Amino acid sequence: MIAMDITIHTTVLPHDDPEASVAFYRDVLGFEVRTDVGQGKMRWITVGPPGQPGTSILLAPPAADPGITDEERNTIATMMAKGTYGWILLATPDLDSTFEQVQAGDAEVVQEPTEQPYGIRDCAFRDPAGNLIRIQETR
Repeated sequence: MIAMDITIHTTVLPHDDPEASVAFYRDVLGFEVRTDVGQGKMRWITVGPPGQPGTSILLAPPAADPGITDEERNTIATMMAKGTYGWILLATPDLDSTFEQVQAGDAEVVQEPTEQPYGIRDCAFRDPAGNLIRIQETR
């Protein structure tokens, strides 16, 4: 087997309000805004944690792909409204402090810090687009 040098560079989450998404990821989570391309609601915004320039989240309009049908656009909109379309798992060494800071930013709390039966401790929020943001404590 040949070893490959592969890293996770960017993951994509949808947004339906670019200003609210930027405010959440920049002001609540403390991420850097690295790129902001487009205009109006048709903006592609890259954010990422300071000190980790090689890892980013691309916040993208979910139905901008011209290959998506109207039915698929409706399905995406429905799933986003329910909070079941996109999610990401982040990590921190201090879950309690992180939870307090994110909660103070008026993020929608889905789950307070909890010890899970599968061996991790985590919490969960929703971003302005309804994406689930789980934050796990590193040990």
